[in-house]
Amino acid sequence: MKRSDFKYVLPSERVAQRPLAERAASNMLALNKQDGSLRDLGIRDLPDLLAPGDLVILNDTKVIPARMHGHKRSGGKVEVFVERILDSRRFSAKIRASKTPKPGGELRVGDAVLVITGREHELFMLESDTDIAQLLEHHGHIPLPPYIARPDDAADVHRYQTVWARHDGAVAAPTAGLHFDEPLLQTLQQCGIQLGHVTLHVGSGTYARVRDEDLAQHRLHAERIHVSQALCEQVAATKRAGNRVVAVGTTVVRSLESAAAGDEVLRPFAGETDIFITPGFRFNVVDALVTNFHEPESTLLMLVSAFAGRERVLAAYEHAVGQGYRFLSYGDAMFIY
Repeated sequence: MKRSDFKYVLPSERVAQRPLAERAASNMLALNKQDGSLRDLGIRDLPDLLAPGDLVILNDTKVIPARMHGHKRSGGKVEVFVERILDSRRFSAKIRASKTPKPGGELRVGDAVLVITGREHELFMLESDTDIAQLLEHHGHIPLPPYIARPDDAADVHRYQTVWARHDGAVAAPTAGLHFDEPLLQTLQQCGIQLGHVTLHVGSGTYARVRDEDLAQHRLHAERIHVSQALCEQVAATKRAGNRVVAVGTTVVRSLESAAAGDEVLRPFAGETDIFITPGFRFNVVDALVTNFHEPESTLLMLVSAFAGRERVLAAYEHAVGQGYRFLSYGDAMFIY
């Protein structure tokens, strides 16, 4: 398929710049992937669309304050966007500066000195003379997506994070989970709906543009995932009972389908995935999906189109634009079943 097959018109005013006052106040567009029918609902209606025994799976990664501002020895300003922490002193990052720094160069963030030890494509390898966790705690900013045209503020510390986040490592939020608050989680459980967790540490590659028209040429950045034995047992029991596995977010889909590795049996997995899901993909684990509305020509839109059909998804997006739904990270939700 071609990149341009996933083009649609997204008016700038439809891109949510701030979260709603309440997490669970989000609208939710329900799409039946069998017949393409649509229903305009709210995220609080989700329990009514599920059955006792269904399993809702959440990504429990935690967003780190990955964006730091500093300067070069010459005084020039730099932005350091942490991609992955390697140990207490070493990490990889993207660097924005008026002139690209070279290996051996030094940067300063506060009183800390960061030495550039190497480079792999767009990522720089850096070593800090300060513990990285402390450095981020004192100088890090919430890494809001590039389409949110404002600086981060105090509200983002909590709202660009799921209420169940527990494992540090993401530099972008698993945004489908941002719609859930504790009362909604409690309602799901009171209705007999199970909850499970995977971990996928979302990388900045989630915002990377698809540059090639031919999708076969595109490669995703690898991201770390963990699928536990306990979750595999939950999924197996759910399937045996004839109930559905509901993924909250594309990151959960990628985790589960990577761990299944093309098989109908989900197995424990801890490692990296660069799975790129496009139409024609055979889903082995996921039966239903809660997701946000994604950018045109994005890999996330391609995954959703693989799950529900490109024509039906694009028709749903056209409906959502016309009905005033809010798009992207702080936007509204879809439920595809």
